[in-house]
Amino acid sequence: MQSILTFPYVLWIILFTILPVGFLFFYAFYDKGFSLEYIKEAFSSIHLMALWNSIKLSFWATFVCLLISYPLGLALRSMKFKRKSILIMMVVAPMWMNYVLRIMAWQLILSQNGFLNQFLRLIHLPTADIGNSATAILIGMVYDYLPFMLLPVYNSIAEIQNDVIEAAYDLGANKFTVLKKIMIPLSMPGIISGIIMVFVPALTTFAISDMLGGGKVMLIGNVIEQEFISSLNWNLGSALSLILMIFVIPGLFSKGDSKL
Repeated sequence: MQSILTFPYVLWIILFTILPVGFLFFYAFYDKGFSLEYIKEAFSSIHLMALWNSIKLSFWATFVCLLISYPLGLALRSMKFKRKSILIMMVVAPMWMNYVLRIMAWQLILSQNGFLNQFLRLIHLPTADIGNSATAILIGMVYDYLPFMLLPVYNSIAEIQNDVIEAAYDLGANKFTVLKKIMIPLSMPGIISGIIMVFVPALTTFAISDMLGGGKVMLIGNVIEQEFISSLNWNLGSALSLILMIFVIPGLFSKGDSKL
C-alpha cells in the first residue's frame, strides 16, 4: 500500500528532476561522440565573468534581504496580532501579482523619466541614473525575494520562548547580549533557510537582469537562456547549467529546518 501511495511522487521526481538533469549531462558531454569541448568552452573568460556577476549580485541581494528581514522579524515578534498580520500581508501581497508585472513596475520607476527621477526633479535634486544597471537588478532581486527571507526568519524568531529571553535578562544580560547569544543562535535555522531561498533563485535568475539591466549586465542565467533560445546551442547551454549546479546544489544540502 505504501509503495502505491509513493508512486506518484517517484514518478514526478523521475520525470521532472532526474530526466531533465540526465538530458543536461547528455548534451554537455555528447556531440557526435563523447566530448569535453563544451565544458571547456563553458569556462571561458566571458562565461566566468557572467557567473561572477551573478554570484556578486546574489550575495548582495541575500545580504540586503537578511539586513531588512531580521530587524523586521524582531519587530513583528513584539507586535500585537492585528498589526503583525497587516505588516506581513504588506510584504507578501506583491507576490500575488504576476512576476513579470512586478519587474515592469520597477522598470518604469527606475527609468530616466520614471517616477523616481520625476520626484527628484520636483524637489530640485539631481536625477539618479539607476535604470539599466547592476543597482537596478539588485533592487529588483531584493524586492522579489524579500518575502522568501522574511517568512522563515520571522517564523524562527517567533518560536523562541519568552521564558528563555526573560531568564537571560534576570541573569544580567543586556539587549545586545540577548541578541548575540540567544536570538541569533536560536533563529539560525530560519536564517540559513532564508539565505538558501534567496541566494539560489537570485543566482539563476534571468528575467530580472534582462528587464532591469537592459542587456548591459550579463548574468549566467541570461547566457544560458541565450544559448538555449537564441543560439540553439543546447550543448553549451547544458554545460553552463551543470557548472551553475555546482554552486546551487551544496546550498540545498545545508541545514535549515525552519517551518514556513
